[in-house]
Amino acid sequence: MNDSFLLHRYRCWIALKSVPGIGSRTFKLLIDRFGSPEKAVAAGRSALLGVKGMTRKAADTVLATVGDGRFPEAVLREADLVIRRGYRLITLTDEEYPRLLNEIHDPPPFLYAFGSDTTFEPAVAVVGSRNPTQYGLSMARRLGADLAAAGFVVVSGMAAGIDATAHRGALAAGGKTAAVLGSGLGVIYPVKNKNLYHDIAGSGCVLSEQRVLEPPESYHFPARNRIISGMTLGTVVVEAARKSGSLITAYLAAEQGREVFAVPGSIDSTRSIGAHGLLKQGARLVEGVDDILEEFSYAGDWAGKARSSASGSHPFQGGESKAGLTPAETGVYYLLEPYPAHIDDIANRAGMDTAAILAILLKLELAGLVVQAPGKFFMSTGDK
Repeated sequence: MNDSFLLHRYRCWIALKSVPGIGSRTFKLLIDRFGSPEKAVAAGRSALLGVKGMTRKAADTVLATVGDGRFPEAVLREADLVIRRGYRLITLTDEEYPRLLNEIHDPPPFLYAFGSDTTFEPAVAVVGSRNPTQYGLSMARRLGADLAAAGFVVVSGMAAGIDATAHRGALAAGGKTAAVLGSGLGVIYPVKNKNLYHDIAGSGCVLSEQRVLEPPESYHFPARNRIISGMTLGTVVVEAARKSGSLITAYLAAEQGREVFAVPGSIDSTRSIGAHGLLKQGARLVEGVDDILEEFSYAGDWAGKARSSASGSHPFQGGESKAGLTPAETGVYYLLEPYPAHIDDIANRAGMDTAAILAILLKLELAGLVVQAPGKFFMSTGDK
């Protein structure tokens, strides 16, 4: 397709979406009936009025906006931005449009896309707190990596915290990940994730239903969350407060008939309240990737692939030594959990004096295997 053909096509889709009274549901009904915005216009006013939810005013506006080729200036600018910036539109009629997303009640008419790979199946969402614990980050990184290694596309919202870490885990495993933004593709939010944005686009895809330069308004995020849950087989909540966007994503997933998973955390952590609430309501408990894969065993042979990949990616599993660590250091490492433990407790369990334990813990911290919390508390990074 040449740029002039794409430009006209994009203008038609953007113009139809801009018509007052044409929401996502009505747009889908129009496409289901006529096949494209151009064909909807060609069908005429009486045919448009035969579509459920179509008013006379909306039908007249559709004909005036899309039908005569004289698009509003805002539509011309928007379509031109898409082409100039190297983005594209993935519309309801494109094969690349996420199949599962097309099945929800109100799928977006099209998605703005920026990236090298628009393969979105099979996919699992991993979402959670913007202010997670070290344990939450470890779990998000591990699940992102293991799901990607299993052949799943890891979908999240590129928010700070759990979302960004799940994306990075997938990228580190050499897998695919897709980010769905609550802003336009031309407005990276949060700004500190600029490099992550480009890393995702380099091997996967960044998506949005918002206009290219749309800022990250708060009311965009619930709508964004329906896309994350809608395009995936299930949603995994790693950490979430009592009221959070992650819980909205989980509830939307349940409404859409998708699976909901939750990672348990400390009963003393406010960041785990949301996940524990989901577990009480019937979400599947997740201790590792196998808990997710068992639910999707019908989808193919990913489970076996994931188990071998996951076990291979965690060399400490089963108590094996790691190159560079002495037996004493390896033993101390295995005493630690992804929850904080005081140095005195660790020393007692190891049967060593505090000074010796501190030296070992500092070496493990430098190796990236241990994290120190205030008050001389230590925890593993969760990468066993």
